[in-house]
Parts: sequence; structure tokens; C-alpha cells
Amino acid sequence: MSEKINLSNYVLSEDDEFMNANQRAYFRAKLIAWKNDILREARETLEHLAEESANHPDLADRASSETDRAIELRARDRQRKLISKIDAALGRIEDGTYGYCEETGEPIGLKRLDARPIATLSIEAQERHERREKVYRDE
Repeated sequence: MSEKINLSNYVLSEDDEFMNANQRAYFRAKLIAWKNDILREARETLEHLAEESANHPDLADRASSETDRAIELRARDRQRKLISKIDAALGRIEDGTYGYCEETGEPIGLKRLDARPIATLSIEAQERHERREKVYRDE
């Protein structure tokens, strides 16, 4: 299996066998790079929040700073949840289920996976899911 894939020059091809060793290595590298970027951003945020913790004498400055901090922390919480989805996708690569729809078992499609590597549903299954969700939400 090809363990090292250069993300900048590897080209996914629909002509290749679906989820072959190179494609699995490509998506593994892509997911790991994404996770590392999120973790790096989280470290930078923590450093920034630690530096920013100074008391602001002006009430408006303090309120603005607290709002910015709340927004940053909410974004980091969303990214924390994203990391668990990335880890789950990496697990699916290891167990051989990555790239296949959880609902139908059909291949998700390389273009969708390239755009959203944590996808667990094919486009059709995702659309059905969203339609059902909308119906329940509208009731």
C-alpha cells in the first residue's frame, strides 16, 4: 500500500478501482493534514486568549473582548466536534468502510469525498436525510 501521498500532485481518478490503496492513502493524508491544521489553530487560539486576558479598563473594550472570546470558543467547540468526525473517518479507512454510504452501502463518490472527506452518506442519501429532517422540522 502507498503510505506516502503528496496531496499537492496526486490526482483522484474515477477510472481507478474505488478506494484502492492510493485513494485510501490520499484521504488518510488529507484527513490528517486537516486535523493537524485544526489542532494548530486551536493552539494559536489558546495562546491568543492567554495574551488577551488583560483587564480592559474601558467597559466597551471589555465587552467587545468577551464577545470575541465567546465567538472563538464556539468556533473551537465546532472544530472539536469536527476532529471526532475526522477520527471516525480515519477509523473507517482502517476498517475498509471509508467511502461507502452508511445507508445504502454504495460508493459515495470521489468528488464528494474530496470536497467533504468526512462524508458518510452519498449525495442521494444525504438529500433524502435532509428532506426528512425538513419535514420533521416543519411539523
